[in-house]
Amino acid sequence: MLLSLTAVIILILTICDQLLKHWVATTIAIGGTKPLIPGIIELTNLRNTGAAWSLFEGQQTFFTIITIIAIIVIGYFIWHYRRNVSMLVGLALIMAGTIGNFIDRATQGYVVDMFETTFISFPVFNIADMCLTIGVLWLIVCILREKD
Repeated sequence: MLLSLTAVIILILTICDQLLKHWVATTIAIGGTKPLIPGIIELTNLRNTGAAWSLFEGQQTFFTIITIIAIIVIGYFIWHYRRNVSMLVGLALIMAGTIGNFIDRATQGYVVDMFETTFISFPVFNIADMCLTIGVLWLIVCILREKD
């Protein structure tokens, strides 16, 4: 039951990520913006050929290998923690983020980023990036709270 719910969470988050990326790519010109929450966040259509903060730009073979390994490892941990709801939440978020950005890299050669904060200088990001970040933070909290 928990594994099925985990798969549904991964699927829903991945679909949301892909749908928003598609909408941004088809309605906002590359480099263009649309206000989302004025003064706080805009939707900006950017293409990122690297990883976080555009690190390792253009290294698609490297990202493909690392992503396939990551999906296998995350899948192993999902199976290993199949009875631990807290760990499954974090792992589902990480898997969804990994798959979401992998789909972009595999089909387009770049990742579509869109959320740009206007009140602070911060790299532009997407739903998959949010899933990855929140998932990692969630797992850190889970691990720190373990009594063993």
